[in-house]
Amino acid sequence: MAVWSRAVVRWRCRTTNLTRGFCYKPSEDNVKVVVSPTNCLETKGRNVQWVFLGCPGVGKGTYAARLSKLLGVPHIATGDLVRQQLSSHGPLASQLADIVNQGQLISDEIVIDLLSKSLEAGEAKGETGFILDGFPRTMRQAEILEGVTDIDLVINLKLREDALIAKCLGRRTCSECGGNYNVACIDMKGEDGKTRMYMPPLLPPPHCETKLITRSDDTENVVKERLRIYHEMSQPVEDFYRMRGKLLEFDLPGGIPESWPKLLHALNIYDDEDKKSAAA
Repeated sequence: MAVWSRAVVRWRCRTTNLTRGFCYKPSEDNVKVVVSPTNCLETKGRNVQWVFLGCPGVGKGTYAARLSKLLGVPHIATGDLVRQQLSSHGPLASQLADIVNQGQLISDEIVIDLLSKSLEAGEAKGETGFILDGFPRTMRQAEILEGVTDIDLVINLKLREDALIAKCLGRRTCSECGGNYNVACIDMKGEDGKTRMYMPPLLPPPHCETKLITRSDDTENVVKERLRIYHEMSQPVEDFYRMRGKLLEFDLPGGIPESWPKLLHALNIYDDEDKKSAAA
């Protein structure tokens, strides 16, 4: 805990200018809760400190990584940190494998320790600001984070559950290059008068087609259990940030080509150097 506190407190005390010009002001379009500008705009000269929430498989990593590149801040994904430990065959690997394969959530102690080490490594490289992906997932984690740093904005990605399950079951990874793909083609009728949802597959290049593997925990039963646990644990976290005027809820309307520009519009982000790539 002390390591976590020292890492984040030192981080927040550093100041820097954004490496790319952008303007941020929350928009009412595509969001259910309007975020208080005083909580999100006054970053005192430092880089943004944002959090992505959302069910497992909703696409937090995809959109967090894009915003990370656009805004010039580190993207820290707890899922990636866990997978790095699993592949390292270190002392935590077997313990984590059992938890993940059962669809359970990683304990707060393990997650905080992994994040602490990641933050310290980033600080050593001169990184400032962050976009957290997959943390906090519990009230205890949210309270710990609130106590050690200022979170400017929490983006809560939403996707209807049948599409989410199909998306999780379609995930594939190239065993050679590590590229992430999705073989599911999601084409669903709209609910309650909503427009049709279409999410095309994200297919691998030819040289990766024969090397695709499926995550061991991407089975229907495990996915449903992960979703059940997530919903049970996440509602208090969402309420925690909603009460503080920091929660922005965004319903994904479809795949990346449709959702990405609408997310930028909801955030009112403008990239002065490369507007076309931001909307790609």
